Amino acid sequence: MTPLDFDARHLWHPYTNVAKPGPMHLITGAEGVWLTRDDGGRMIDAMSSWWCAIHGHRHPAITAAMHRQMDVLPHVMFGGLTHTPAIELGQKLVGLLPEGLDRVFYCDSGSVSVEVALKMAVQYQMAMGRDRKVEFATIRGGYHGDTWKAMSVCDPVNGMHGLFRGALSIQHFLPRPDIRLGEDWPAAPERNGMAALAALLEEKGAQIAGLIVEPVVQGAGGMYFYHPEWLRSAKALCEAHDVLLIFDEIATGFGRTGRLFGMDHAGIAPDILCLGKALTGGHISFAVTVATETVARGIGESAAGVFMHGPTYMANPLACAAGVASLSLLEDGGWQDRVAQIDAQMRHELAPARDLPGVADVRVLGAIGVIEMRDTVDPQVAHRRAPETGVWLRPFGRNIYCMPPYVIAPDELSRVTAAMVDLARGDA
Repeated sequence: MTPLDFDARHLWHPYTNVAKPGPMHLITGAEGVWLTRDDGGRMIDAMSSWWCAIHGHRHPAITAAMHRQMDVLPHVMFGGLTHTPAIELGQKLVGLLPEGLDRVFYCDSGSVSVEVALKMAVQYQMAMGRDRKVEFATIRGGYHGDTWKAMSVCDPVNGMHGLFRGALSIQHFLPRPDIRLGEDWPAAPERNGMAALAALLEEKGAQIAGLIVEPVVQGAGGMYFYHPEWLRSAKALCEAHDVLLIFDEIATGFGRTGRLFGMDHAGIAPDILCLGKALTGGHISFAVTVATETVARGIGESAAGVFMHGPTYMANPLACAAGVASLSLLEDGGWQDRVAQIDAQMRHELAPARDLPGVADVRVLGAIGVIEMRDTVDPQVAHRRAPETGVWLRPFGRNIYCMPPYVIAPDELSRVTAAMVDLARGDA
């Protein structure tokens, strides 16, 4: 039995039918933007391996930091103990984030970060004597992870977790903001979507602990870009009804949209923030949930006195070391020019797709490029063609998209955009 035969027979890949697993590529190495297959062929990782490898694979600064940490302290529990990498990473995060977001809770993954945020919101509301506030509001088209509570705030109909909607907590779903990024913001609440949120909070605010959204960019829910003014208006309404505002920046954090964080487009900060994916530059799983001092101290004054969560690998020193190295690479500011160049190049090179008969929309923001089709895209076509095109794409729904590493060269990016347009055209 070959390794790939064993894989097909025994390993269960994400979002995969084990009876029809489809094409599979055996990756033996990675460097920069390139993945190497077992047959010696190479492919550009246009996905940044699910949006996290922003500095490219095997970045020497990050791998060196991890090697150094491995030699002295690979792991230690975080209950009652601490270590330098956790402190250094916390210092960098607090320094980068808007003032007020200064209590850092380390998590294992993005989905866990969302679980932690939801638990924080409920425990805070209970500490404030608002015991009925145990529900959540969100907008349609969102995606917040695959764990149980996180699934309940993903789109219940068109999201990946519609299958489970009868078993999940029932939450409150608002219409997705109609006003897109770059369009004029209408003042009328009935036109800009704020009337729906105002009505919900007026009717159900006493039951809602928090409003959770992906700021400006909805990722796995459809790569949809909406107007940042919605966030500013939502924050004011949340404050008026004692509803915590939670931003899920797992996909948008650390420069992906052209700003350091998605919330920077709106110039506001939430009460609780979720970060992950690019936190370690894609070198090891890690995430954080960051809260305001108000939320943290409010929980401290609760009957429990402590926040009831503590992952085994919380603040893993290897992951913290990788995070410190990754954030250090962002501090020089060079990523901003690189992402701006990627944005400009993708706008130019994806533009011809607008004239293709099957294309509904083409949009670009920072290092995110999207060709939205009128019909569902078969991802297996892109997977089969990857060895030929030399580009690894993973379309979903009606979207052919890329989120390349920021270190991608212009000629490499041209190869990616060409593969996307060819796929949209239906070229064999």
